[in-house]
Amino acid sequence: MVSDWRVPDWEEAEEFVRLFHSEHPEQPIPLSMRLRQIREHLEQTGTYRHTRAELEFGARVAWRNSSRCIGRLYWKSLRVLDRRTAATPDEIHTHLLDHLRQATNDGRVRPVISVFAPATPYREAPRVWNSQLVRYAGYRAADGSAIGDQGQIGFTEAVRRLGWQAPGGWFDVLPLVIEVHGDKPQLYDVPRDLILEVPLTHPDHPRFDALGLRWYAVPAISNMRLSIGGIDYPLAPFNGWYMGTEIGARNFVDQDRYHLLPVVADVLGLDTANESMLWRDRALVELNVAVLHSFRTAGVKIADHHTESQRFLTHLAREEEQGRIVPTDWSWIVPPISGGLTPVFHRYYDEADLRPAFALDEDARTRAEGGCPYPH
Repeated sequence: MVSDWRVPDWEEAEEFVRLFHSEHPEQPIPLSMRLRQIREHLEQTGTYRHTRAELEFGARVAWRNSSRCIGRLYWKSLRVLDRRTAATPDEIHTHLLDHLRQATNDGRVRPVISVFAPATPYREAPRVWNSQLVRYAGYRAADGSAIGDQGQIGFTEAVRRLGWQAPGGWFDVLPLVIEVHGDKPQLYDVPRDLILEVPLTHPDHPRFDALGLRWYAVPAISNMRLSIGGIDYPLAPFNGWYMGTEIGARNFVDQDRYHLLPVVADVLGLDTANESMLWRDRALVELNVAVLHSFRTAGVKIADHHTESQRFLTHLAREEEQGRIVPTDWSWIVPPISGGLTPVFHRYYDEADLRPAFALDEDARTRAEGGCPYPH
């Protein structure tokens, strides 16, 4: 029996199928027959297979249930790509590139999920070690300073041990590490012409442009396990589009990422010696202005935190009209900039662990942090 498989719970499977039929009563297979099929498969094989319609519904509802996502208004629009038959690393790589192609959509970024084979009693599911399909590398220089994304230093070291020839720059796209049952992990490049990147400029501060910053258009999360009706899909990368603060208030600002706030403040001529001058706040706002300005100038879809907060309350109202609760983690929904100015700040939310769901895959976390299980 393989290590990443858990016995599907009959009650969880039944609950999911009943939910599916309640929201899609037009199914050709009656509910009672489908439940009987699933119970028989569980008893005979220890697992069962979702229909295409069940898979699509389950993936969308997992997004609907994601308590840390502010963009759930669009959950019904999620494009679900069924990749369960892909078996080899080459096939998986081809499908991952297609995911990026469809998601990028010439800058009109659209929500996409690619669902690969689930874990079974007899075969481990395929995996991608990367936390996102596109990530920039991070390096530790000889003097101890960081180059690139500090959050990716451990993973960068791991892929270098696997043979990646690291360029050593600030925005080097990491290779994909694909692992399938019974085989060693394999490295695959992501073609740069497939990655839409946005150079960052500021509408009012030309000196900002000389920093040479850029960011990629599609945030495709690849280290979360999709769970539908007791079946786990460890490889199910998915994306929406960026909210500007994810780039301008976290990726470029966090001290364990690019840590660029002092650099931006210097470019803007702010007095960083006096905290009461609020130089951090002023630099943070201007950095976020640059992110939103640059994406929109490039014709790449992005949302600002004020608009997205309003849309989340629209989603909340629609779900309540349907008699559904909206599980919400306040600390994630409130934006990391000007939180008190957004309507999502000033209310309480329901807390619940609803299924289907996405959950961080601990094995993926180990790999992404550089915990390579293979010899150097």
